[in-house]
Amino acid sequence: MMTRLLQVGGSVLAVVLSLGIAQGQQAPDAAAGKTLLLWPAGAPGAQGTADVDKPTLTVFLPSGPNATKTGVVIAPGGGYQHLAMGYEGTDVARWLNERGVAAFVLKYRLGPKYHNPIEIGDAQRAIRMVRANAAEYGIAPDHLGMWGFSAGGHLTATAGTHFDAGNPNAADPIDRQGSRPDFLILAYPVITLEAPYAHVSSRKYLLGDDPDPAEVQSLSAELQVTKDTPPTFLFSTTDDGTVPVMNSVMFYSALVKAGVPAEMHLFQHGHHGSGLGTGNPELSVWPDLLIKWMRERGYASPTATAAGPVVPAGN
Repeated sequence: MMTRLLQVGGSVLAVVLSLGIAQGQQAPDAAAGKTLLLWPAGAPGAQGTADVDKPTLTVFLPSGPNATKTGVVIAPGGGYQHLAMGYEGTDVARWLNERGVAAFVLKYRLGPKYHNPIEIGDAQRAIRMVRANAAEYGIAPDHLGMWGFSAGGHLTATAGTHFDAGNPNAADPIDRQGSRPDFLILAYPVITLEAPYAHVSSRKYLLGDDPDPAEVQSLSAELQVTKDTPPTFLFSTTDDGTVPVMNSVMFYSALVKAGVPAEMHLFQHGHHGSGLGTGNPELSVWPDLLIKWMRERGYASPTATAAGPVVPAGN
C-alpha cells in the first residue's frame, strides 16, 4: 500500500493506492537482509528474464547470538500459483530471528508457467546455497532445516524425500553440497497428490492438467518416506476446509512406520493459511510447541533471544 497526499482547494486528502505485486506476492520487505539470486547467471529452465523467472533467497540473521548455529529455509505457500511472502515468509523469518535462529525466505518459481521439476530444483538449490555459505551466516552445515506452509509444505516434504549428497566434482561449489534438510517443519501441508485427499489445485499448478500417474505417485510424499527422511514437526487443523488434515496424518503415519522421529499437533478448529496463529487464541500456542521441539533437538537455544532488529546479511 502507498499513501499519496493530494491538495484539493484548502484541504489535503490522503489517498491510499494499492500496488499489485506479481504472482500475488507482497511488496519487498525493507527490513530484510540481502536478497540473492539462486543462479546469478540465470536459473535452469528459465522461460524469460522477468522477476517470476528468477528464484531468490532473502537472508534474515538474528541480532543476538545463534547459540545452536541453526538455519531454516522457509517456503511460503500459495497453491504453487502465488506466494504468501508476508505471514508465511518474512513474519516467520522474524519469529525465528527473535529465537536466535537464522532464516532464509525462498521465492520459488510457480505454475502455470513452471511445472515439476523446476520447483524442487529451486528448493534443493536454496538448501545447497545456504549450506555452502554456512560459515558466513554463522550456522552449522548439519543444522539446516526447512519449514513450509501449505503448498510450500509439499515442497518441503518433497525436499525431505527427494535429496542427494551433491556432486563432489561439480564446477559450481554450491552443487557439491547435499540437498537433504536436517529437519522439517510442516504447517497445514499439502502432502499427497493422489485422490481422495489431494489438493487438486496444487497438483494442477505443479504438474499440469493431465499428469503422469507415476509422477503423481513420486510426488505424493507419504509414499516416499524412508528411514533417511529428516525428523519432522507437523501442525494442522481438523476442520481445514482447503487441505484435508489427512495429508498430515498420512505423512506422520509414514514417518512413524519408517522409524523417523516425528511430532504432530492437530487442533480441532482453525482455517487454512493461519500462519503463526497470531491473534487466534486457539492456534497461537502452536509456535510454542514448535520451539519446544526445536530446543529438545538442539535446533534452538533454551531461552528465546530478546527481539531486536534484523541484521542485514551483506551490503
